[in-house]
Amino acid sequence: MPEPNDSPKTRPPLGLPAGSVRALLTLLIVAVVVTNLGRGRDLDILWTETLLIAIAHYFTSRRFVSLAPDVVRRLEQEGVIDKETHPLFLPRHSIRTIIIGSFVGLAVYLHQEQRLIPSLPQFHQEGQPAFDAKAVSLLEIVFAYLVGVWVRGIAGWFSRRRERAPSRFWADAKAVIVLITLAAAAVPELLGQGQMLPVEVHKIALGLVLFYFGSR
Repeated sequence: MPEPNDSPKTRPPLGLPAGSVRALLTLLIVAVVVTNLGRGRDLDILWTETLLIAIAHYFTSRRFVSLAPDVVRRLEQEGVIDKETHPLFLPRHSIRTIIIGSFVGLAVYLHQEQRLIPSLPQFHQEGQPAFDAKAVSLLEIVFAYLVGVWVRGIAGWFSRRRERAPSRFWADAKAVIVLITLAAAAVPELLGQGQMLPVEVHKIALGLVLFYFGSR
């Protein structure tokens, strides 16, 4: 028996295009995080964790199977799959552009305020904004994941242009590099000797992990 048009299984929440509520939630979270970091306020760890989960979820493909455009159109016409709509009635990729633009804007603002790069004590002037380590760390995390997303998109575009599957060598090499790098940081931590490694090692390892998840 077919589902009625107003069935919860077919009707998106609030009657908005599919993904609109998730888009609004993500934009609100991004707004709070970016605004507080820009103002130099302390940010509760829960906001940071929620931001990362929201971004990771939002930048995940909404279709489980990648289909050619003509196949998607045919299946939509036949009623096999629902027609894909864009959240909040905005053009395609608008929400993602707003999210990326927000963090790029934050990075530019912090750079202008001289809060992205630590200054040497002998060159630091009184009244000059201090280096914001928390904001920089969050930007590194976000951009590491987003770079992975961009790489995935570019690789997928080239694969479609050449009409062949992505290179297995690249996928295997990427996996090996990330596993070795993370193991180099994780093993000392498991042995209780994490302090022996420079902070940069941990940042590089975790950055590569986020890049890997974004590129999958």
